[in-house]
Amino acid sequence: MSALERAQSVGRLLLALLGLAGVGWYVAGPGTGGLDGALELVNVSYDPTRELYEDINAAFARTYPVPVQVTTTHGGSSKQARAVIDGLEADVVTLALAYDLDAIASQAQKLPADWQSRKPHRSAPFTSTIVFVVRRGNPKDITGWPDLTRKGVAVVVPNPKTSGGARWAYLAAYGAALRLPNGSPDTAQDFVTALLRNVPVLDSGARGATTTFSENQIGDVLITWENEAHLVVKERSGDGLEVVVPPVSILAEPPVAVVDRVVKKRGTREVANAYLDFLYTEEAQRLGVKHRYRPTQPSVIAEARGAFPDVTLFSIEDVFGGWAQAHADHFADGGSFDRALAAAKGR
Repeated sequence: MSALERAQSVGRLLLALLGLAGVGWYVAGPGTGGLDGALELVNVSYDPTRELYEDINAAFARTYPVPVQVTTTHGGSSKQARAVIDGLEADVVTLALAYDLDAIASQAQKLPADWQSRKPHRSAPFTSTIVFVVRRGNPKDITGWPDLTRKGVAVVVPNPKTSGGARWAYLAAYGAALRLPNGSPDTAQDFVTALLRNVPVLDSGARGATTTFSENQIGDVLITWENEAHLVVKERSGDGLEVVVPPVSILAEPPVAVVDRVVKKRGTREVANAYLDFLYTEEAQRLGVKHRYRPTQPSVIAEARGAFPDVTLFSIEDVFGGWAQAHADHFADGGSFDRALAAAKGR
């Protein structure tokens, strides 16, 4: 066995082991195959998609005309994007926000600048929103965003510097504050400062925040993805956790893309494109509904009517001018989040 073959063998073993923990690690060369000669496809995804892609990967493998093995790794969206930029060989990325894919395109040139136009619905096969999880009986009477700033309410949310879900959550809070009577950028800044004052810990990713809230029993309310909220309520059914959907929240559009440079090197463009196209099929869309992701295909939207609560949703474009502007204003060094966190911690 050559040195390259040994490295590939070790890399695949590490990927199988570390992928269970959400760690992205891949060693491969051109034309690398999966187990038993199957095509091998690597999907680098964000934190709370484990259960969704477990089902989708199996369904795709059943329908693809030749054997294919899909391995998905998970972590905070921005951390996963950074790993791809730094060399993690992902055939496809399915991350939490467009800004992370833009970073892969601009910093590593592994995607074209117009990647978002390649697939329907701005390359977002599913949508979601940000909701709350509360303790049994909702003892703190949490019904909407203003309740999260009350004294004595401990809020659990991940860190926007590493988590795409946390960026959606922060902008959901900021945008909801803008919609309050007399809302303005100044009052919204005060609002997110007051909210962060109630946050005892900022985890690096959405799944870590869920563990902090549900298993470590920290906090009165968890701010998280809609799908993650329903998952933790189901998995911790004995704890009596409840989902609270605020009247107003954000339209979250987690995007997907083929990583051009990697699929060209590995000869996997055809299967990578087929995998992303599969996400828009009725079968995959129904799996999305099963895991509480909102579908984008009209036929499945009609089937799922009543499965998702009504909520007034605002978009990144309408309120923040798109992800590039939102990042510059809120998540770049010295932006709104840094200022709010410093003020909340008395720095």
